[in-house]
Amino acid sequence: MTNTFSRRRHLLAVALLSGLALIACSKKEAPTAAPAASAPATASRVYAVGTDAAYAPFESQNEKGEIVGFDIDVVRAAASKAGIEVKFVNTPWEGIFNALNQGDRDILVSAITITDARKQTMDFSSPYFDAVQLIAVKTDSKVAKFDDLKTLKVGVQTGTTGDEAVSKLQGKNSPNIKRFESTPLALKELESGGIDAVVADNGVVINYVANNVGSKFKTVSDNSFAPEQYGLAVKKGNTELLAKLNQGLAGIKADGTYDTLFKKYFGTSAGAVGVKAAPAASAGIK
Repeated sequence: MTNTFSRRRHLLAVALLSGLALIACSKKEAPTAAPAASAPATASRVYAVGTDAAYAPFESQNEKGEIVGFDIDVVRAAASKAGIEVKFVNTPWEGIFNALNQGDRDILVSAITITDARKQTMDFSSPYFDAVQLIAVKTDSKVAKFDDLKTLKVGVQTGTTGDEAVSKLQGKNSPNIKRFESTPLALKELESGGIDAVVADNGVVINYVANNVGSKFKTVSDNSFAPEQYGLAVKKGNTELLAKLNQGLAGIKADGTYDTLFKKYFGTSAGAVGVKAAPAASAGIK
């Protein structure tokens, strides 16, 4: 009886130990859970910058088709300073503001003059360039002031401040106002004798005359032309992007980058091109 009981107790102990061993093995061999996959990094935003690349030296295309110019370098430097990425998209002047309002472009830079009318539909950065209208004529022209253009054939780029100025002088529907898609096209027409003068932003006119000596042009300034300032345009209400652009512009003016770029494209100080340089802390139409 005792032996039988001992034998049963021994068998029970063995069974218990075997069960525990199986449980231990089961736990040990259970597959470990796969580590949670890390969330993919969010790609940084690249802002589309619209520019009408037919307005040297501010924006144009080189022989490789790349968009280059003073405006391009200024935006690229300011964006880097502000820690944002940009890409430039050639955008015809006639549709450039619609592209911004519809969200196809995030920023516009195209020698855009800041005006009260444009402030109603878009927001502008601090000014980055001071400009003024300038008259281009042939060297033998007798034009000495803006009023002399009242009865002459005058070329302008459609929708620019030059267009507005001449429209006020001659009347908006004057047949003597010849409108072109770009200022260089208007200057080519002046060279061929199709028009008597061109009115456009000083930076573009000066650059064209300097690089086309054979055209035999001269420039005429007039105190009646109001000073203008260029700015970067963003969609109305986009205060976050506007703040970044202003931060970047202020940064490149403070560290000397802006002055370096200005001299690169205009060969002189900002004041020699038209009016004095826009202050870094100030609140842009062709």
